[in-house]
Amino acid sequence: MFTGLVEEIGEITNIFSGEKSARLTIKAKKVLEDVKLGDSIAVNGVCLTVTSFNENCFTVDVMAETLRKSNLGKLGKKSKVNLERAMALGARFGGHIVSGHIDGTGKIVGTKNEDIATWITVESDSNLLRYIVLKGSVTIDGISLTVADLGDNFFKVSLIPHTKEEATLHGKKVGDEVNIECDMVGKYVERLLFMKDTEESRQKGVTENLLKEYGFM
Repeated sequence: MFTGLVEEIGEITNIFSGEKSARLTIKAKKVLEDVKLGDSIAVNGVCLTVTSFNENCFTVDVMAETLRKSNLGKLGKKSKVNLERAMALGARFGGHIVSGHIDGTGKIVGTKNEDIATWITVESDSNLLRYIVLKGSVTIDGISLTVADLGDNFFKVSLIPHTKEEATLHGKKVGDEVNIECDMVGKYVERLLFMKDTEESRQKGVTENLLKEYGFM
């Protein structure tokens, strides 16, 4: 588990591309202080496993499904990435509960400065927006943020100066793709409601009203 509070900005120094996978080598400092083989590190919000490391960098493998669901496959050498180690038991819990399992991607369609803050508008499809709640939490490229505005095909977040300094989102441009992880609470609630409806349907059996409800009559 992660918190969405970025610890440092790393830099990709090498990429090995397989047929449907990739291996990334990432230059870092802080997240390497107590790293061990097999540790989890969130890279732009994606939970990845450390397969090797030295005092200056670490390596992770990225499988095909992760490349499909995230923006990692579009990064190149010298790309900057947000890094966070897995949450330590007993530490203060800032941000919100983040799994590191990306739900999909969005596209930045607007940026606007307002005094000390910077507004970022992200466009995404309905499969993700259904879990986005006004004033709720969302993770963008591994950054825990609050949804400040919401529309039919977009949502907006506002960055404070600290976030702009400590993470990469402020440097993104209109048209850039970002990783999105929705608040997991909504997904669990939806799944439980679906299971409840399915169980009730099984108990009812196939009735005339059920067929009408689903458009078969």
